[in-house]
Amino acid sequence: FIQKKLDKAGGEYRYFYQGSMFRYERPQKGRLRQFHQFGAESFGNSSVLEDVSIILMMRDIFDALKIPFKLIINSLGCKECMPPYKESLVKFVSAKQADICEDCVRRLDLNPIRVLDCKNEKCQELYSDAPKLINNLCASCDTDFTRLKKLLDNAEMTYEVDTNLVRGLDYYSKTAFEFVADGIGAQNAIAGGGRYDRLVEFLGGKPTPAVGFAIGIERVMGLLTLPEDIREGYYFGSLDEEGIDELFTLAQKKRKATKVHISYDKRAMKKHLNAADKINAQFCVIIGENERLNKQVWVKDLSNKSEQTVDIESFLKD
Repeated sequence: FIQKKLDKAGGEYRYFYQGSMFRYERPQKGRLRQFHQFGAESFGNSSVLEDVSIILMMRDIFDALKIPFKLIINSLGCKECMPPYKESLVKFVSAKQADICEDCVRRLDLNPIRVLDCKNEKCQELYSDAPKLINNLCASCDTDFTRLKKLLDNAEMTYEVDTNLVRGLDYYSKTAFEFVADGIGAQNAIAGGGRYDRLVEFLGGKPTPAVGFAIGIERVMGLLTLPEDIREGYYFGSLDEEGIDELFTLAQKKRKATKVHISYDKRAMKKHLNAADKINAQFCVIIGENERLNKQVWVKDLSNKSEQTVDIESFLKD
């Protein structure tokens, strides 16, 4: 399920991956139990410059796919500023526990900051005055987030700071971001990522800074506009061996003005037509014994299905 491309340089690891994923919990509306992702991850570099590089890489991908998007960013702090923030958030939400939804009650014990991501409108109203982590960052996290925004501004990357953008796992820290798009319903995130400096440590390894992203393939496919299937050029084919050389000469003259494909084998008419259709040619040009004797070619327009036999001199002038 996973394909990786790994590049090791200066103690840093970067790789791209694509894989099939499965959700453990019941999927929210607009999401699939089994889905596919493409992404990139960078290990060993703690600089916020790497965060910006990852974000700009995603911008290039969506620009190439011609998918309009909006970038949302936030800071999740670190192991220094997150614990005191959680304590203040739990105190705030606990005072409103009688009015919040069941999911938020459960999250209050398991992962308090996830309550900020609740989609329940009543809960969101209750949390409007909740303490914001972005206002409680330590000096290091605040400096990094300020630098992140400045670098994005310098790169002319438009973004929106959303203080409710969080992650459900404790190994995430500092930068968090999402790319959202219109036209796919309420679940409008098409990609997301951030920094997870504690992931390797959580898995039993040495502390290793890391940042990456994942793009939802099914969501992106729903936004793609495929190019029109336009026929162009000529396919040249002969019904017998004698006509191949003559047809080759005609095709070379026609090549000066348009795209051509030449079959070097004699074939039946039906096989030539099928071959011309497969390469999306607009015209199928055939020569056989009768055409050779009369210095003509048979031409079929595969766009409108019209066909005619024309003199070679007239054919070359068109």
